[in-house]
Amino acid sequence: MSIITLTTDYGLKDHFVGALKGKILSEFQEATIIDISHEIDPFNIAKTSYVIGAAFSSFPKGTVHLIGVDVELNSENQHIAMQWNDQYFICADNGILSILIQKIVPQKIVAINIHDRFPSDATDLDVFVKVACHLAKGGLLNVIGKEINSIKETTELQAVVQENQIKGYVIYIDHFGNAVTNISKKMFLETGKSRPYEIQFKTKIIKTILAKYSDIVVSEKYSIKDYEGEKLAIFNEAGFLEIAIFRSNPETVGTANTLLGLNYRDTILIEFKN
Repeated sequence: MSIITLTTDYGLKDHFVGALKGKILSEFQEATIIDISHEIDPFNIAKTSYVIGAAFSSFPKGTVHLIGVDVELNSENQHIAMQWNDQYFICADNGILSILIQKIVPQKIVAINIHDRFPSDATDLDVFVKVACHLAKGGLLNVIGKEINSIKETTELQAVVQENQIKGYVIYIDHFGNAVTNISKKMFLETGKSRPYEIQFKTKIIKTILAKYSDIVVSEKYSIKDYEGEKLAIFNEAGFLEIAIFRSNPETVGTANTLLGLNYRDTILIEFKN
């Protein structure tokens, strides 16, 4: 099976996603196309990076990830293809892959250099489609690009350690309205060293990170429904701190946005006690 995943900021209203799939199938009919997300906010690198980082581990080796966010080739951003953890990632070199290279050193990165083989009216995504299909068929990276040793790391919204604090940011609001931060479990454990802590945001405090959402139910005297709307913190499946509302629902219970006032880019502090 040759899998090509798609992550874009195209939305689903227009023809763009369908046309992109058509181009892939015209190039490689046997490809299996999987949508990761087409609802990334336009040109939002931080959100794209999180979504890719959260999704890739669910796919088998050899999967090709085509990332169509801020793809324009220009003097600042070249096109790259990266082999990482036995999967392939194709995107503009704009910091999207930063979240991956923090975890594992890439096996190989190339700067794509086949643009002169296309007609003058070809789009950036035409190049990405050609590269994705080439790799999905088992082609080599060296055929479509020149090897490079490093890529851009995003400098925006980085979580940092400040003495006895971790300062991070909300980088993603999911479908349930939960606020995902860029504070990783690894950073928390290495900095905290089992010390007591408080999570601080918007004048609010959470003192415990739960293993799972339902751990908020602490008394048999009350039903699960009685805890709806309570704030909590967990490390999600992607390994990042998430501030959530138990059984969050924008229409009924409320969300981290409506009840806690959390939005993209908001600051989250974890203060450790000595």
